[in-house]
Amino acid sequence: MVQELLEENHLEIVHLYAVKEWLTIHHKRLTKRNIPLTEILPAELERISTLVTPNQVLAVVRIPAVHINNQLPEQHMCLFLDGIQDPGNMGTILRIADWFGIPAVYCGPDCADIYSSKVVQASMGAIFRVFCWKTTLDSLCKALPEVPVLGAVMDGASVFEHKVPSHGLLVIGNEGNGIKPENLPLLTHSISIPRHPNSRAESLNAAVATGILAAMILRP
Repeated sequence: MVQELLEENHLEIVHLYAVKEWLTIHHKRLTKRNIPLTEILPAELERISTLVTPNQVLAVVRIPAVHINNQLPEQHMCLFLDGIQDPGNMGTILRIADWFGIPAVYCGPDCADIYSSKVVQASMGAIFRVFCWKTTLDSLCKALPEVPVLGAVMDGASVFEHKVPSHGLLVIGNEGNGIKPENLPLLTHSISIPRHPNSRAESLNAAVATGILAAMILRP
């Protein structure tokens, strides 16, 4: 992830802490950006890292000052996460957005912290490239009254059988409770991933569902 970070010139790397081997391998790339760095021992890296088994480098990066862009859903399919609380799910969803070219992920007020260490780690670098903001679905819908709002619900129309818009907002609900009742009236399209007749599973993981829906909605 730090190697990917070095390619993102819009992000400010405050400091790098790395073992000698890593600094030697990436010396040329580091000197190009004039990044403050400190060589540390593996034991020191283990003490300051949040990982049980840290790699060779740790980066301190300034959280970017990003102004919310409400216009992106007018031309692209973007995500709105309604209460996603598991950091692993949040990071994986960012990774899915990066894979499918989804430029923005809007997060409800009660979502997991976008910049928590577990979310950052699970995103596998996607957090460097996908814009993320915290807002409410109501405010987005008021700002974009003509934009389609697709919601993943259990009793919605099959995404395999019905054509859905390729731009707008795709709302993914909370892992246990789904989309909040107050947000359901804001949906213009209710869609679902149909379950196999022999399946006894109650639901899909939120990140898995996001990946399936993104693949279907954004397929060529």
